[in-house]
Amino acid sequence: MRIAIVGPGALGCLFASLLSLKRQSDKDSLLLLDHNRERAALLNKQGIIYETDSKQDRAMIPVSVELEPLALSLRPMDVVLFCVKSHDLQRCLQSYLPLLSPQTLLVFLQNGIGHLDIQGRLNVSSTPAFASSSEGATLLSPGHVLHAGRGRTHLGFLQSPVALQQQQLEKLVLNLQEAGIEASLSKDIRSHLWAKLFINAGINPLTALYNRTNGQLLTSCAARGRLKNIVREAEAVAKGCKITINVDPVQATIAVCKSTARNISSMLQDRRNKRLTEIDAINGAVVREGKRLGIATPFNDEVVEQIKKMENEYNLGTATK
Repeated sequence: MRIAIVGPGALGCLFASLLSLKRQSDKDSLLLLDHNRERAALLNKQGIIYETDSKQDRAMIPVSVELEPLALSLRPMDVVLFCVKSHDLQRCLQSYLPLLSPQTLLVFLQNGIGHLDIQGRLNVSSTPAFASSSEGATLLSPGHVLHAGRGRTHLGFLQSPVALQQQQLEKLVLNLQEAGIEASLSKDIRSHLWAKLFINAGINPLTALYNRTNGQLLTSCAARGRLKNIVREAEAVAKGCKITINVDPVQATIAVCKSTARNISSMLQDRRNKRLTEIDAINGAVVREGKRLGIATPFNDEVVEQIKKMENEYNLGTATK
């Protein structure tokens, strides 16, 4: 299977390194795409360093920003997995159109729910798939990822796909499983996306505001109380949207804090690197849906306002990576 992963962030590096380190057949290929030429050169030289508590491995994966030669030699890719921030997604899709064909399966792995209308916005011909992952990944430095906590990855379609796309997604799931990732197909991916939204909404902004790891949120009564209130609001909005909720969102979020205690959330990483966050796609989405449904979301309103203020202090008018 020919797989391209867009974005060498924490999750992109995690998936790329695990897929690369598994045994591949002659028909398999893996490509990592980066918009940053200097970083791509560094990763081609050093590889992707995958670290856990017990070991460190190095995966040599081709990283490129030169699309025209790739388009001639590798098109069509079987799967393109987009592991970029939600606010970078539209730009990335436009940049990497040469790698896509009507047969290419696009898989979107973003936080929040702001990207679910991507097919309509970009007039993508094929039916996209969406994924939700609770893997804990922290980028220690460019291309050096710490696997800070094991999780589960769900993949599925919002709309009925054609047979080829279904087969490609099934093959991708098998590849992920063989790489040691607990991946599965879902017939109701929307519920999994919302389940991840609950967790992101509760953890990400508070880790950024308090400058704490996931686990450290639970050591503060103030942070823990805010977490519960934020998630309960999101749960009320989800019920208003008629989303299936299979487990208690607050308990699930607390469980993730414990299982990924050392993890530095993506929003905290953004704060420390003075980058634009995904607050609009996460808590901002809860606020927007709440307004549409007439459901008050004061706790989500508050963290959106505080994160926006933090971004303004960094003078972030556009996303930087």
